[in-house]
Amino acid sequence: MYPEYLVEPMRAELTKVGFEEMKTAEDVENAINTEGTVFVVVNSVCGCAAANARPAARIAAANEKHPTKLITVFAGMEKEAVDKARSFMLPFPPSSPAMALFKDGKLVHMIERHQIEGRPAQMIADSLIGAFEQHC
Repeated sequence: MYPEYLVEPMRAELTKVGFEEMKTAEDVENAINTEGTVFVVVNSVCGCAAANARPAARIAAANEKHPTKLITVFAGMEKEAVDKARSFMLPFPPSSPAMALFKDGKLVHMIERHQIEGRPAQMIADSLIGAFEQHC
């Protein structure tokens, strides 16, 4: 676990633009197992989360067509919430950062860490926006 003072600014990058922080497995389960679309970001302290994932998520969330719900869990902090989110992302292996789009509780789009590292935020956002346009 990281000290909260360290991760708070990283959490705020997403919550200030409308993402809801999920702190328990039950919160995650209730958010994903619902009608409509849910965008999940597995946040992280790593550099690719800071430079690529969080900026991409913010850009995509600002798109006119976007998911009904925007949620986030933080790797290295709320373990049960992160584990529950990752259980919905199977068969993809655990990855942080990671991003997933669900429609009516089913995974329809996934971006893993290896698709985030070294890619510009706008390129990642474009992939997300394409998925939003198709599924939302």
